[in-house]
Amino acid sequence: MVAVVGGLLAGCTNAPPPPLVTSEVVRTQPSSKPDTGEAVVGVDSVQGGYNPHKLADQSTVTTALAQAVLPSVFRPGPDGALRLDRTLMTSAEVSSAEPYTVVYRVRPEAAWSDSAPIAAEDFVYLWQQLREAPGSIDGAGYRLISNISARDSGREVTVTFAKPYPGWRSLFANLLPAHLLKDIPGGWANALAENYPVAGGPFSVRSLDRDRGEVVLERNDRYWATPAPLDRVVLRRGDLGTVTGALRTGHDQLALLRLDAEGLATVRALEPDVTTTQVPRAAVATVLLRPVGTAMADQRVRAAVAALLDRRALVAAGTGGGPSATALADAQVLAPSAPGYRATLPAGQFAAVDAARSAQLLTEAGYAKGPDGVWAFGGAPLELVIAAPQGREDYLDTARELQRQLAAGGVKATLLTPDAEQLYGELLAQEPATGGTAPGQRVDVVVAPQPAGGDPASLPDTRFGCGTASGDGSVPAVVNPAAFCDPGLQQTLDGALTGATPLGDALAVLEPALWSRLVAIPLYQEVDTLVVRREMTGVSAGPPFAGPFAGSPGWQRAGG
Repeated sequence: MVAVVGGLLAGCTNAPPPPLVTSEVVRTQPSSKPDTGEAVVGVDSVQGGYNPHKLADQSTVTTALAQAVLPSVFRPGPDGALRLDRTLMTSAEVSSAEPYTVVYRVRPEAAWSDSAPIAAEDFVYLWQQLREAPGSIDGAGYRLISNISARDSGREVTVTFAKPYPGWRSLFANLLPAHLLKDIPGGWANALAENYPVAGGPFSVRSLDRDRGEVVLERNDRYWATPAPLDRVVLRRGDLGTVTGALRTGHDQLALLRLDAEGLATVRALEPDVTTTQVPRAAVATVLLRPVGTAMADQRVRAAVAALLDRRALVAAGTGGGPSATALADAQVLAPSAPGYRATLPAGQFAAVDAARSAQLLTEAGYAKGPDGVWAFGGAPLELVIAAPQGREDYLDTARELQRQLAAGGVKATLLTPDAEQLYGELLAQEPATGGTAPGQRVDVVVAPQPAGGDPASLPDTRFGCGTASGDGSVPAVVNPAAFCDPGLQQTLDGALTGATPLGDALAVLEPALWSRLVAIPLYQEVDTLVVRREMTGVSAGPPFAGPFAGSPGWQRAGG
């Protein structure tokens, strides 16, 4: 009877029926009780690869996945100092000074999610790859290792170094599953190119769909230590409007974004329902003036090119006035957020475009300006090749601005946009004397990130070292992306790496020398913005260079 009366009443009114809500876009509140076992993180991109040891794969998502999924011998504490991860290790200590030897002991219960033990094989795999792979972030220390041996079914790992290496605690972070990767087609170039096959941390990758823009992490049920409170962490790609809308309605609980000035203002408009924190990344946007080919090998030409650059405009192009613009990188080695950082940029250098100085230097180098306004040598125009990684709009915008600045000074430039794997693994890995000079292959100028994390005393050699072979002499030299080798500086680089020279003393020599060589022009440190809704607890910017996902095993979500 009630239904009949209701039907009669409905038939007597002229009011239209209420609209059906079928799309998430029009919702203003979650339509069901919140799933407190899940946290959704809005991100700019989930594009891979995902190998944390490769410059080509560096991204916010790569760092996030490595922190949540991979095991590490040491991890940075809140102050940035490396501390033994006792969920993985029982001990790690120097056992001998001559030869320099470190003994690592892995917990017997530590295992990958397919039940294979985390053991010596994984240490050996990382050493063998990073000591010779081009474009690696942390290869300098691995090249000092002369041997790795194992006992106790691989749970005791003895690492012998050819020289002392005080930075040994930075090694064997983000161990990889050797039993699955050592024989994959394509070798190291394809390691973690598409996904994580297994996990050795508190979370595992359930699915990774780049087309949909979503990565689903689930609690690793085979993890031997304290389980994470959350069942799932979902990384979901979206543009700024989508992500801010999802934060507003509670469909996203966090976001980790690279923002320009307008984007930062949009996110801050969500306060006080969210908190925002700036998160410096382990990458410094840099212009490399590579001393390759006839022209750029001449320091007068590099100095002439540098005199044409408007560094402030390059920074503005790459950052859009966002948080990264406040992290100007005014030193050659340490990033602005690194302990001990201080500006070393010589006063007045890059303060303004100096076209007259550029013209003087090019004239001294034998170039003449033609009637078309282009500098040429013996009738051949000075034409440089600029490269920036495909898919990184911040670097591409910077490279286009750089190209415009050079054209304004009479220097022709072609812009290449290879994918990052081709850029670091091929184009920048060729020996300057014999390779990289064929048409379409030589790269004179690079706009790309330089590594900023890890052992600070290893960074100078990683970026500028001559790439000496490993201790046993069987591995060929590795060329740094800048294609720079100065035997006069190598002793200082080696001294910093091995501890023979205190880092402060080494930097006092290296910083002015590197600025004068005009090979690297650092611009700014990359900075992400972390946005957190108030129902999330345990979320912070994380230790220096590790990022928020270093704390993901402790994240919790309250009910809405």
